Amino acid sequence: MAAPAAAGDLRFLLVGVLVVVVVGSRLVRRADGGGIPTTLDGPFEPATRAFDRALRQGSDDVPLTDPRLAPRARPPAPEQIALAASSDATSVWVSWVTGEAQVGSHLNPLDPSTVRSEVWYSERPSPTAAAAGDVSGHYPHVARGKAEVYSQLYPYPGLLNYTSGAIHHVRLRGLKPATRYYYRCGDSSVSGGAGLSGELSFETLPSSAAAAAYPRRVAVVGDLGLTGNSTSTVEQLARNDPSLVVVVGDMTYANQYRTTGGRGVPCFSCSFPDAPLRESYQPRWDGWGRFMEPLTSRIPMMVIEGNHEIEPQGQGGAVTFASYLARFAVPSEESGSNTKFYYSFNAGGAQYSWLEKDLRKIDRRVTPWVVAAWHPPWYNSYSSHYQEFECMRQAMEGLLYQHGVDIVFSGHVHAYERMNRVFNYTLDPCGPVYITIGDGGNIEKIDIDHADDPGKCPGPGDNHPEFGGVCHLNFTSGPAKGKFCWEKQPEWSAFRESSFGHGILEVVNSTYALWTWHRNQDAYGEDSVGDQIYIVRQPDKCLLQTTRCPSLVSNSGYGAHKDIIRSGHLIWNASLAIWMILISTIFIKGNSCSRF
Repeated sequence: MAAPAAAGDLRFLLVGVLVVVVVGSRLVRRADGGGIPTTLDGPFEPATRAFDRALRQGSDDVPLTDPRLAPRARPPAPEQIALAASSDATSVWVSWVTGEAQVGSHLNPLDPSTVRSEVWYSERPSPTAAAAGDVSGHYPHVARGKAEVYSQLYPYPGLLNYTSGAIHHVRLRGLKPATRYYYRCGDSSVSGGAGLSGELSFETLPSSAAAAAYPRRVAVVGDLGLTGNSTSTVEQLARNDPSLVVVVGDMTYANQYRTTGGRGVPCFSCSFPDAPLRESYQPRWDGWGRFMEPLTSRIPMMVIEGNHEIEPQGQGGAVTFASYLARFAVPSEESGSNTKFYYSFNAGGAQYSWLEKDLRKIDRRVTPWVVAAWHPPWYNSYSSHYQEFECMRQAMEGLLYQHGVDIVFSGHVHAYERMNRVFNYTLDPCGPVYITIGDGGNIEKIDIDHADDPGKCPGPGDNHPEFGGVCHLNFTSGPAKGKFCWEKQPEWSAFRESSFGHGILEVVNSTYALWTWHRNQDAYGEDSVGDQIYIVRQPDKCLLQTTRCPSLVSNSGYGAHKDIIRSGHLIWNASLAIWMILISTIFIKGNSCSRF
């Protein structure tokens, strides 16, 4: 079923040229010539593209000596330049690093107040004469911000401490939506322009006031890391020319780099049961920022934290998330939040919201699409992380279903999986489409075992979250009734494949969005489009519930706790208005939309 033509001035391009649908274990062209499949053609029979075990499951980390990870400028000039969306299309954050980081035992942190944080910008490119440092005559606008320095410190002998360069964050305001701007960042007081970057440019997102104005393409990637596979993912993602990038957690895998010898392990506590804490290697963050700069200096990148961003330090790991909190600018203050773990932004739509209270305020006539994302998946048929965040699902799934969330993105599992529309482990035409996209290419390699494979069903001692309780359950109905794992691919799992890649979401209109998953691996000799489908909303059939949440499955499994964890997650509503909500660990007793 082909997508209808969209009315109005749509600000994106459709790239779906290969007509595909999942049949059995491979992608084939539709025999009826009906075009790209849609969710209206579902639910689909579960399909798995099996991993060729003769292939390597991953690749090594790129060494910091690689030229792509080398500083792109020498102090005092800026490096690791990155953009982030602000609360709406009239504002953008610009971040960068100056000075040199230090690693060792005796460190002297830089004083960030000695360096200016400035962004000079214009709607027109400047002549080459501006390179000499005369920015005031060529850029009519300047915005100023502030800088900070963070440290990663360990009280244990032999562990390397770290203190960062000066990390600058500046917010540009009063911009025109859907407009290209040219900018230089840094410190204009340094003679000869040595403290400024070269000229870069970006295009602001469309306005919420514009009819049918959507970001052209939203790239979604998770569990990226900095391996050979990671670089392939980013290079292919950049070729797809997105207007916004969303990273659903686990960015650098610096958090246990030293302890694991730079090799990575899927289960740290299993491999290092006596380690007092994980020793990170913070220069990996600097290398990651340098590698990403050609992309992030021209396209906004929004991030959420994953478990690899925890990075405990100090006695007993009392301090966490230091790097994540310092390195990334997020629109927390402008979206009414008092912490970087809760923030929202508007990327061409009506309004942003916060969970239950503000979900009720969304006018679906103006903001038709509501998309959610967080790091750990609720629906996952792989052995890795199977039912790990079941507590979170039980606490929140009813709320999202009540308000008609359309799509959910997650990472954490290092593979790709797209679900049929589902609610409470039951096929439901009004449930969200859950997509696991944790296949960015990290050092821990691809996940290949499924919970329904013989002998691969996890036990009660497996897959415990790093924070919060355990709510593992046995299914109470359906083909897996009374069991912890299915004996075949679950009916709610439409397609799964163990390959590295990334996804692109293109909102066509108020009811159609094209989702394309691009695999990196070309060993199969086929097109890199691994999965493609139109996700179709049916607002006339799936009416929003205004009074109460549906009941969830009762927890009859082992190890059940009534304490519920809500872990870091982002929710974005698309018209395309996007809200990012990064919720730190919260424990609640019960929930109006769950039953135990």
